[in-house]
Amino acid sequence: MPKLIDHEKRRKQIAEATWRVILEQGMEGATVRKIAKEAGLSLGALRHYFSTQDELLVYAMQLVKEKATARITEIAMQDLPPKEKILNIMLQIVPVNDETMAEMEVWFAFTAHFRHKQDTFDAQHDRIFVGMQKIIDYLDQFNLLQKNLDKEIEAEKLYALIDGLALHMMLEPQRVNKDRIVRVLVYHLNSICVGEPDE
Repeated sequence: MPKLIDHEKRRKQIAEATWRVILEQGMEGATVRKIAKEAGLSLGALRHYFSTQDELLVYAMQLVKEKATARITEIAMQDLPPKEKILNIMLQIVPVNDETMAEMEVWFAFTAHFRHKQDTFDAQHDRIFVGMQKIIDYLDQFNLLQKNLDKEIEAEKLYALIDGLALHMMLEPQRVNKDRIVRVLVYHLNSICVGEPDE
């Protein structure tokens, strides 16, 4: 009887092999041949799942986003105080452990690669700015946001802070570590929020 293959699982395995190649050799090293070897597949087998390199890279990029979104959704469903929930969500976006560091390195590599491909690049592809808008709205909904703040500007500031911390953590991990990132995020949240509302 022929062996059944879970094609979606195999596609994810190929995407994860792509991440490993990018982490070890950079985007320029992420050839289809090297990715196939890392995935333990022949070139023909890999092309059965992805007909072009860009198709594979777009899928691998999408998978990074899906993994982060799944973690954030899980936290959003938890019964936590609003500011604690927001902090935990933001810590899923910045690289504070090996998994999120790998995701961030791969994400930056993807972004640089696709930036010059106008047909496939969207500056809002990571949806982080939309996420920051939702965080500001969430804080406002719980009456935690300081009065008279410009919500649009606060979302932009938070977006810049998250992106900046992620980049600095990747480039200067000896200076910008998890503890420093947590302190900066807590400090920023406290600067735009009032205390927890009375029950």
